[in-house]
Amino acid sequence: MKYLIAGLGNIGTEYENTRHNVGFIVADAIVKDLKGSFKVERLASVSKVKYKGRTLVVIKPTTYMNRSGRSVKYWLDKEKIPLERLLVIVDDIALPLGAIRLKPKGGDGGHNGMTDIIINLNTTDFARLRVGIGDDFAKGFQTDYVLGQWTSKEVNIMIPRIELAVEAVKSFVTLGLEKTMTEFNNR
Repeated sequence: MKYLIAGLGNIGTEYENTRHNVGFIVADAIVKDLKGSFKVERLASVSKVKYKGRTLVVIKPTTYMNRSGRSVKYWLDKEKIPLERLLVIVDDIALPLGAIRLKPKGGDGGHNGMTDIIINLNTTDFARLRVGIGDDFAKGFQTDYVLGQWTSKEVNIMIPRIELAVEAVKSFVTLGLEKTMTEFNNR
């Protein structure tokens, strides 16, 4: 059984370790945990790793955040993975720093990467793992905040939360979305 795990972020050294790239950070942590590595392929850095008899096709789109949909659609089609086995990992300023929430479907939440995926897939019916990055910014400075580097205090909070997100992804592919939501959404 194959799953597509899409961690959203922006390519380039100027975006490494920014709050907006938490999807890439979780994707990296999953692949490291499962002893894999990424290879740049069409529209994404891709890693195929195994976990409990499942194949996880983990992608980090190389199309930049706001054009993530083309990459997600391409890899879903290429790998012949059904929509119900897609999990998109995305940052969320509406959640407290380090909070994780799984949802079976929904709107874009004001997130341009999610908007592009919804447009390209022509549906909102796909699972997403939202990772809270907090909202500690002055009015009008949202872009600076999400594209800003993590502070050392935030890093200390996020390290165990990234590990929890990895466990949530492993649960999603083995136990399914409903059980994973029950177990992880209030932790």
